[in-house]
Amino acid sequence: MSRFKRANKVDSLVGFRMENTESTVPYGLLKAARKTGQLNLSGRGLTEVPQNVYRLNTDTPDEAQQDVSFGQPDRWWEQTDLTKLLLSSNQLKQLSDEIRLLPGLTTLDLHDNQLSNLPSALGELQELQQVRLSHNQLRSLPLAVCTLKNLHSLSLQRNLLESLPEELGQLENLTELDLSNNLLKALPSSLGCLTCLQKLNLSHNELSCLPDSLAQLTNVKVMDCSSNQLTDIPVSLSEMLALEQLYLRHNRLRLLPSLPAPMLKDLYVGNNQIELLEAEQLASLTAISVLELRDNKIKNLPEQITSLSTLTRLDLTNNDIAILPASLSLLPNLKVLLLEGNPLRGIRRDLLKKGTSELLKYLKGRIKEGPADTADEGHTAMTLPSQASVNVHNIQNLKLLVYSEKQSSSVPDELFDAAANQSVTTVNFSKNQLTSIPSRLVELQSSVSDISLGFNRLMCCSPDICRLLHLKHIDLRNNQLSDLPPEMKNLTKLCSIILSYNRCLSLEGNPFRTPRAAIMAKGTDAVLEYLRSRIPTQGLNSADTTPQL
Repeated sequence: MSRFKRANKVDSLVGFRMENTESTVPYGLLKAARKTGQLNLSGRGLTEVPQNVYRLNTDTPDEAQQDVSFGQPDRWWEQTDLTKLLLSSNQLKQLSDEIRLLPGLTTLDLHDNQLSNLPSALGELQELQQVRLSHNQLRSLPLAVCTLKNLHSLSLQRNLLESLPEELGQLENLTELDLSNNLLKALPSSLGCLTCLQKLNLSHNELSCLPDSLAQLTNVKVMDCSSNQLTDIPVSLSEMLALEQLYLRHNRLRLLPSLPAPMLKDLYVGNNQIELLEAEQLASLTAISVLELRDNKIKNLPEQITSLSTLTRLDLTNNDIAILPASLSLLPNLKVLLLEGNPLRGIRRDLLKKGTSELLKYLKGRIKEGPADTADEGHTAMTLPSQASVNVHNIQNLKLLVYSEKQSSSVPDELFDAAANQSVTTVNFSKNQLTSIPSRLVELQSSVSDISLGFNRLMCCSPDICRLLHLKHIDLRNNQLSDLPPEMKNLTKLCSIILSYNRCLSLEGNPFRTPRAAIMAKGTDAVLEYLRSRIPTQGLNSADTTPQL
């Protein structure tokens, strides 16, 4: 009895093992697929495609072996050819040549598998319109794919492609091509032959240039070239007459592309190295709605930006913009203006937090504050601080007293007269020829907290400056100072003082914990060397290596 039971047990396992391969695809799915022409086998852990899937339309189904009449609702002889086969998110490492037994396929989804190659038999599926091969391990594009003349959509993102065959240009009916997240360093010139293309994704590759043949893609509406190594964009791309959205983020561009594409509405060039916005490039954006310039090195906005009458969103986050032209408020359709992370002068931080509409109202107010008579040409409300002797608006509303870049040896009394009783907090007298600190600065002692006197010819620092007890920051870089007054210890609110590029540094008599007295005794060079050693080497802006005390 025990032997009989043991024999039964062995036979049962053998039968189970024999049926294991076919049981991965439930019979009900195959039966339904013959009716609908669609078979979804995604996410089933398949390591290979079962044979009965390939032979779905060639082998006679089990129903044919049964005694059924022509009146039965399940008529196996009325099956439909398989047109849609979904095999995504499995563990397939290869595809059999028997795929040719499914010539009616129009959609083949193989994304998220482990395919490193494809069978040549794939080229026999001439009805294919959509092929998804993303998230695999393909190192090259099989030529068989390039023979699929009816292909409309080809997805190859997240593979290991290093190059593309020239035969790619044979896919003359292709409307969508996704090559993102590969290892491409160049593109075939035949890419320009895909004249039906409407969407092209080249992002996250290693492209250093784009072929001029892209200009032939006159039907492309969306092109993404983000996260490559592009240093410039060929002017020929302006011939892409249908281009509406262009993504160029995370590249190495130093200039805004000059692209007079008549339909270009959205241009994204954030995270590049753009320093200058030129009038010519701005003028070419005749239909622009969204302009993203964040995370660049832009210092100034030209007045020509007002020509972008269709602009609705302008992102200038994390640049080096110090002065915002009031003419921005003249943009009739601007709804979103992003400015965080810029060293803006003259605009209170709380105003930025109130949003675009309030900021534009404020800028528009600056334009309206111009003098009624125009006898003094050039001194309008939109005049930059470096061009006018007295900017009353800055003094009264922004609490900012500016007289910089004049190359002057003195500061006019009219500035101090205008600042009287105005609670000025910031003073900028940098980039002049001052040999001494203006004595009338003392008149601002009740309010001033930030003073810039850098890039002058100061020979000494007057003790009067130590009467400005609210001082938090003082910039004295690039002068000819040999020491500082001992009264400096009275400035108890002082947070930073910049002294780089002066003649000498004398700090005796201060209760420093660091540097140690031994370092102080060695003189200026030793102290500066010690301070430089304390500057973090990572995350430091190479343009500003000034030690702050």
